[in-house]
Amino acid sequence: MRPVDFTAHNQITLLFRGAEFFPALIAAIDAAEFDIYLETYIFALDPVGNAVKDALLRAAARGVAVHVISDWLGTGHAQSVILQREFRAGGVQHRIFNAWFRRGVARTHRKLCVMDRKLAFLGGLNINDDMISDDGFDDPLPAPRWDFAVRIAGPLVFTIHEEARAQWRLLEGLHLRYRWETFRERRSTARHVLDGTAFAGLVVRDNLRNRRTIQKALLKALGGARKSVLLANPYFAPGRKVRDGLASAAARGVDVTLLIGVGQFRIQDAVAHSFYPKLLKSGVKVLEYRRTQLHGKVAVVDDDWATVGSSNWDGLSLFVNQEANVVVKDRKFAEALRAQIENAVADSVIIRPEDFASMPWYERAWHRAAYLFYKNVLRIITLGRYTE
Repeated sequence: MRPVDFTAHNQITLLFRGAEFFPALIAAIDAAEFDIYLETYIFALDPVGNAVKDALLRAAARGVAVHVISDWLGTGHAQSVILQREFRAGGVQHRIFNAWFRRGVARTHRKLCVMDRKLAFLGGLNINDDMISDDGFDDPLPAPRWDFAVRIAGPLVFTIHEEARAQWRLLEGLHLRYRWETFRERRSTARHVLDGTAFAGLVVRDNLRNRRTIQKALLKALGGARKSVLLANPYFAPGRKVRDGLASAAARGVDVTLLIGVGQFRIQDAVAHSFYPKLLKSGVKVLEYRRTQLHGKVAVVDDDWATVGSSNWDGLSLFVNQEANVVVKDRKFAEALRAQIENAVADSVIIRPEDFASMPWYERAWHRAAYLFYKNVLRIITLGRYTE
């Protein structure tokens, strides 16, 4: 596993929800001149997805080399077939990740796009309408999905480009040696430098050299926290090390606030609830966001460490799926993200220890059973690594 490769002089812009993300993404696609790599878990054929698809087709029509990877499970078989047909007809190169689980259970859960090695987008937003649920039922949401992406210019873009290109080449069936070759290129090739202030690094999780990179980056930030930890995630079911890291930070006096999205999957909520008593006892503040679907995977530690990306704090993201986060060490960026999380915290429900003290025994039993089921399934999938 390689360490996080930070670069200086980046310009990182926080994008909140689809209202900020999709116009910026489409404008960048329309401005691309040479090549585009886009990777997503869900590529929906709704009005938003069609707008992005049309922009990619326009780029291909003017001679840009456009490469799109969509996940078969996240996008769905029927929509994947339609996308494949329409993209091919329009000159867009499209590959479907792990159709029919031919390469095991791992999914590409990454959401990234890079243009001309000069501009990149990365975060938690899929290519879908953030007023429609993404759980397969297409139910309307009461408010736009709570999520984030970042727009990146500067040296880090080259790293993201090489990661996207490596994924594309690996889906051709090339030998795994290709990742090592691109890693050496990444270390030796000059990068475009801007007058940016952000110190940032790409953190990916795969089943090759980066099995624990994202988790270790999170644990290092928690271990070094001095004042505060503020994080939000929709699916909270990490292994023991992350739970202990949160509890340890709170125990040494760090103000730890955990904002969790609920209401989408009943069993996921029950698994998260099974952790609440110990977290609350250790001093972690736990809140639930119920206004709409919370999909953002973000955190701010102290005054100048922040992360935005695709990785949930659960067994699938930390031990199975392919994920991509950006870690930013910049006070101004951290302040902007902190303000957004604090706004959501103010609109959330505080979970108190007494809420569980008076809980009926059968609800506690359901939480425990859900966790045991989840743990055993993940231990099988991860060959026993989930509890790490």
